[in-house]
Amino acid sequence: MSNAHQEVIKQFLSLMENVDDRMKETFQNMHNGYPTEPLVRFLKARDWNVQKAHKMLIDCLQWRLQNEIDNILAKPIIPTDLYRAVRDSHLVGLSGYSKEGLPVIAIGAGLSTYDKASVNYYVQSHIQMNEYRDRVVLPTATEKYGQHISKCVKVLDMTGLKLSALNQIKLLTTIAKIDDLNYPEKTATYYIVNVPYIFSACWKTVKPLVQERTKRKIQVLQGCGRDELLKIMDYSSLPHFCRKEGSGSSRHSSNVAIDNCFSLEHTFHQQLYNYIKQQATLTATGLPIKQGSVHVDFPEPDPEGTKIAKTIESEFNRLADQNGLCNSLNGLKVDGD
Repeated sequence: MSNAHQEVIKQFLSLMENVDDRMKETFQNMHNGYPTEPLVRFLKARDWNVQKAHKMLIDCLQWRLQNEIDNILAKPIIPTDLYRAVRDSHLVGLSGYSKEGLPVIAIGAGLSTYDKASVNYYVQSHIQMNEYRDRVVLPTATEKYGQHISKCVKVLDMTGLKLSALNQIKLLTTIAKIDDLNYPEKTATYYIVNVPYIFSACWKTVKPLVQERTKRKIQVLQGCGRDELLKIMDYSSLPHFCRKEGSGSSRHSSNVAIDNCFSLEHTFHQQLYNYIKQQATLTATGLPIKQGSVHVDFPEPDPEGTKIAKTIESEFNRLADQNGLCNSLNGLKVDGD
């Protein structure tokens, strides 16, 4: 890191000494003993402008306090059947680790429907996974690999992507905005696999609108991406949909618990859910766990995000017209309000 960057970090640290005790406490929960790590992430997110990065981090800390994010891992989604419904419609899991020790987060982007629960449950689940990653998975990887690990890699499976995905673009934009503002620079690389034509066409249109910083992290791979991904991870860490051509992110397999990291029976999800229930018991000191989603303040969509969403909508409609699929688009519209 350059001397100029080191000086900026010192300025940032000095500014953080002036925050109140509640902010310092939630900041400690963020950095897990590495106080400069989040500072560097927020600085990168604001092109090393210390004033802008400071405002961004203060806004993040206020968001954490207002929405009790420090306690979100003590608020399980219950009953289990409801959590299972969330898992079956928001396909995400931990498949293993890269050769450098970075957690490999698998996402079934094409087959996730987000239609089995309210928006609040999906947002709650997503934030819980972020917090579990930062407080449990990354510290465990740091200890296991003997070096500080603060990022992950994500593998997005586009199998099954349909025009109806437009119906969920507002929720996806909300989740992406939460990550951009409060968990910046946590992903080293996004690998996109099993890409259908409809995604390829949209990506060509949207790519020029994406920030250069983000664009550099995105790699669209051929087919299931197996050969390219094996350069950075062992076969055992490959998401199941990358292990052979046409495997896709099916919710079911002959050996679900081992192969399908999206399943609630997978070791990762069992550990995560048991951890949350344990934290809830410790926090409630024996009181019964209440059912109900956690309501987290959603960020307002920014003009750039709305522009990208509208461009995707326009491109989907153009492709539908070309392929005679107009009728399938009835009622589909990106809601940017």
